[in-house]
Amino acid sequence: MKLVYQINLAFAISLILVLSVTGAVIHFVLMDHFIGAQKEDLKTMGAAMTAKLGVAAVSGVQNEASETLPAPMQNQGDSAGPTLAPADEDGSLRISVSSFEVSGNVSPTGVPMSISIPYSEVRAILTDKEGNVVTANLWEESAAPLTPAVGISPSTLIPPSVNLEKIWNGTDTAYVSRVEALPAGTLTLLTPVSRIKAIEQELLRRFLIIFAAGGVVMAALSLLFTRKLIRPLMLLKEELEKVKERRFAQVRLVRGGGEIGAVAKAVYEMAGELNRFIRVQKEFFQNASHELKTPLMSISGYAEGIRDGLFEGKQVERGLDIIVSECGRVKKLVMEMTLLAKLDSAEELFRVVPVPLAELIEEAVERINPMLDSKGLSVRVMLPEEGPPVIRADRDKLLQALLNVSANAVRYARTGIVIRVNVAEDEVRLSVTDDGCGFPEELLPMLFHRFVKGKDGDSGLGLAISRAIVEGCGGMIEAGNCPEGGAVISMTLPAAA
Repeated sequence: MKLVYQINLAFAISLILVLSVTGAVIHFVLMDHFIGAQKEDLKTMGAAMTAKLGVAAVSGVQNEASETLPAPMQNQGDSAGPTLAPADEDGSLRISVSSFEVSGNVSPTGVPMSISIPYSEVRAILTDKEGNVVTANLWEESAAPLTPAVGISPSTLIPPSVNLEKIWNGTDTAYVSRVEALPAGTLTLLTPVSRIKAIEQELLRRFLIIFAAGGVVMAALSLLFTRKLIRPLMLLKEELEKVKERRFAQVRLVRGGGEIGAVAKAVYEMAGELNRFIRVQKEFFQNASHELKTPLMSISGYAEGIRDGLFEGKQVERGLDIIVSECGRVKKLVMEMTLLAKLDSAEELFRVVPVPLAELIEEAVERINPMLDSKGLSVRVMLPEEGPPVIRADRDKLLQALLNVSANAVRYARTGIVIRVNVAEDEVRLSVTDDGCGFPEELLPMLFHRFVKGKDGDSGLGLAISRAIVEGCGGMIEAGNCPEGGAVISMTLPAAA
């Protein structure tokens, strides 16, 4: 499966899990909220109805003591309170409230016989002190007055599923209830939980529709963004295929952000380095062939001439000297190529030990003295005032590198060379400077490559060997030109602890 599909599949699964958990949380939150709100409504309604039923009971008792009621009375104060109206034709007193009505007829036990409930969701049950049902509103969808039908027992108005004992004990989970104590009995208000669940399920269904629509939109956006993010990887894969097929020069830089961009840049630079290495390798064989071809042709020509008798007397001696000289040149070239190959392939192990730098410089100066004397040059060694430092390196190999750099400086110097040592924290900088014409600017970037040499150069391998040795010792080598003239090659090496 492609990476883009794997990412989107993982995102879709995560989204489904999040939405499922969110839906479950919303379900329980809505149920808790609706049940709590319903309980508060029942509490408020129960308190108001209890107060009005108490007044109705008192009015009913007064009607039994007196056939008529004096002039109508009105409450003083709040206009929203209950209103006492004249007695009905049957001699009962009715109290009108904004949300419900209570009639003054009472049972023999003092409990009002009828009450109007305008909320079709709320069921009301009146019981006496013994727990007998006195009256209850009919179990219908429409609001009905709490008045028993003629010839029907009040208890038959209550469905079998309603267990008053469980409701009063608070163990019935099918209803949200409120129980209010009356002077002559109990008022029980209840609402089926199924109605609350129906409302909650409808809201939850709408929430889920919204979530599903949002999920589809998010999945589409995820696919779009993922494709945009994965595109650099797909392009990078194509470039790596080019690397696999050794088409290093055709590798392009893939633009990307973050870690993908860093990897793409690393691949591009690696391809460039590999391309340069292949090119240098080809040039190496070409240059090696050329460097070996020239002395071999001289050796072959003079050897054939001497064999065929073309040279006589001193010419034979001169020819033999040239043959010996060219053989030495070939031998040196082969040895340098072999050494460089070993250094590059890491077959040659470096034995890094503490090396007193002053002794190393002294030995190098002794070795190049014949070259200095033959050209009439001087050498000046400048050590730090605090004393000669000690470095960590392979002594014999570093001596070879220093000899190569010093010989290169002697080759181009006019009056002499300077060997300078500087110490900076945990590093030691060894510089060799000459007062010659300096390096050509176009030659500086490739100065330490194989077979790169300037005017009057030798084999072109000396500085390449020096770089391999210095880097093998954990250091760094660089070249440049001095502002006052001349060239400088600096080797930075780790100082011994």
